[in-house]
Amino acid sequence: MKPLRAGTVAAVLAASLATALATPAAGSLAASATGSLAASAAGTPPAAWGATWSAARPVAMPATAAARPAAAAAHGALTSPVSRAAACGPQGGAAARSRACRAAVADSEPGALAGWDELRVPGVAGRDRRRIPDGRLCSAGLARFRGLDLARDDWPATELRAGARFAFRYRATIPHKGTFRMYLTRSGWPADRPLTWAALEPRPFLTVTDPPLAGGAYRMSGRLPAGRTGRQVIYTVWQNSDTPDTYYSCSDVVFTAARAAPGDRPAATGTPGKGTPDSGSSGTGTPGKGTPDTGSSDDGTPGKGTAGDDTGPAPGAPLGATAVAGRTAGAGGTAAPLLIGGAVLLAGAGVLVTLARRADRRGRRARRH
Repeated sequence: MKPLRAGTVAAVLAASLATALATPAAGSLAASATGSLAASAAGTPPAAWGATWSAARPVAMPATAAARPAAAAAHGALTSPVSRAAACGPQGGAAARSRACRAAVADSEPGALAGWDELRVPGVAGRDRRRIPDGRLCSAGLARFRGLDLARDDWPATELRAGARFAFRYRATIPHKGTFRMYLTRSGWPADRPLTWAALEPRPFLTVTDPPLAGGAYRMSGRLPAGRTGRQVIYTVWQNSDTPDTYYSCSDVVFTAARAAPGDRPAATGTPGKGTPDSGSSGTGTPGKGTPDTGSSDDGTPGKGTAGDDTGPAPGAPLGATAVAGRTAGAGGTAAPLLIGGAVLLAGAGVLVTLARRADRRGRRARRH
């Protein structure tokens, strides 16, 4: 049997590579692989493969880069207690499948809630009540998010204990400097009415400037207002100091006066859960100064993640640099398999080409003798 020639092996492996990686980027990678195989067949030292692979790697990048513009337009939202936008976003889990979220998606512009972290308005400069009209607070007055303003009493909510200390988390997909102000609806506010400025307490119960960023989220500790029961809305305003933008979000909560057991945490969105106790500020409806969140509860145990936690890739397990990465991976998910598969095939090709060349030399020596 004739020994396989290196050139034949190179051609076969190059064709296999192109077939196995049948994607738009695969053709370019296969071309790079073909050049590498041909060079090896001609006697090019194996060290040249490193340069060839380095040149081939950018082939898969456009798919990833193409997903970046959407991420670059995103900035943040409150995720604990979870905001309507985060709960109803593409990765809101069970909450996103709730009747309220389905209605919000249907009433908003197509695909709007994929941008759960984009409820921002430029040039407000503290004139929130003038710029954001009554009945449209939860959408920040942006028509494409109008579904978030629906007057319903079944929005996914987080159960909190009135008067307790709580660890707030605001997912930052793009960090900014600025001040957070959190308002609570007045006692007796009817949850089935559109949210208006008059329905909010006139002063925020928590104000924090430039809180620490940890794990992709701003963490703020504060005491919740006491004497509250039933369904309410926490309205968060994040006024940037390094951009002209101000961000808005509505978080639906259910207050209970009963003392929760030690170590209870906020539950997953869609069903009421337990509030996360933490160190913080005064909280009787008057403004308080927030303190950095340590991520633990009063009993010293680490805080348990919720559907609005900041450890996941996107809203519901939100979002941010990780979320950008998650969306990027979703949009360009073939990049990693492409590179890995290419690397494996190229490595195998190198071995086979080397063996084929040795077989050629042995065959030539045998014919001479």
